[in-house]
Formats: sequence, C-alpha cells, structure tokens
Amino acid sequence: MLFALHHAGPALARVVFVLAATAWLAQVATARDTPPPVGEVRVAALPKEAREVLALIHDGGPFRYDRDGVVFGNYEHLLPARPRGYYREYTVRTPGSQNRAARRIVCGGPRERPDACFYSDDHYRSFRRIAE
Repeated sequence: MLFALHHAGPALARVVFVLAATAWLAQVATARDTPPPVGEVRVAALPKEAREVLALIHDGGPFRYDRDGVVFGNYEHLLPARPRGYYREYTVRTPGSQNRAARRIVCGGPRERPDACFYSDDHYRSFRRIAE
C-alpha cells in the first residue's frame, strides 16, 4: 500500500494520512468520553451497612453524616455523563473506622426515587450499579 501511495502522488498520500489520523483521534476521543463499563451488584450482595444506607435513601433519611446527599461531581468520569447536580453521594459506614472511610453509594435522579444507584468500596476508583 505504501508503494502505491508513493507512486500515486504526495497529495493523495497526504489525504490518506489525514484521514487515518482523524480516525485515530476520533477513537481516542470516544474512548476518553465514554466511561468504562460499570459492573453490577445485587442488593443482597451488598454489605449490611450499604443495604441500610440504600433503605435510608429511599426513605429520605435521616443520614448519619453531614456530607450525605451532597452533589457528586463525577470528576472521575466513571459514571454515565449527566448534568451537574444529577448525582448525590452517601457514606456507607465501615465498621472499626473512625472516619468516613472509602465506601460510598452514589445515586442519580430524584432524591427518594433515584434512577440508578452505584456502589463504590474503593473511594470512587470503581463502581458497580446496584441492581434493585
């Protein structure tokens, strides 16, 4: 193919190069803008503390931590892209921990009737969609 392009002329070779570079850049942009696939976890498989928080979310609280219910920015871009304010985060207590630790539930949509909730046990490095 390179031999054919060389003999076809420099203008055609430049066009082919630009098209190939454009296709590659489009793949890179799509990969960056598309969050990685999120696994799934059933409610029954969640830790007891996460099931308790999920029930509180559906009941509208009260929550244990002041930061529960604050807007989650999705800065890691691991969840589907939504407008700011769509996602809210909630702390899942970790037995033996003196602080909020790493476990969270993030829900999107209306506060008491979320469209979807996600569980993270590693402080937002990964998420699993909660299958309710």
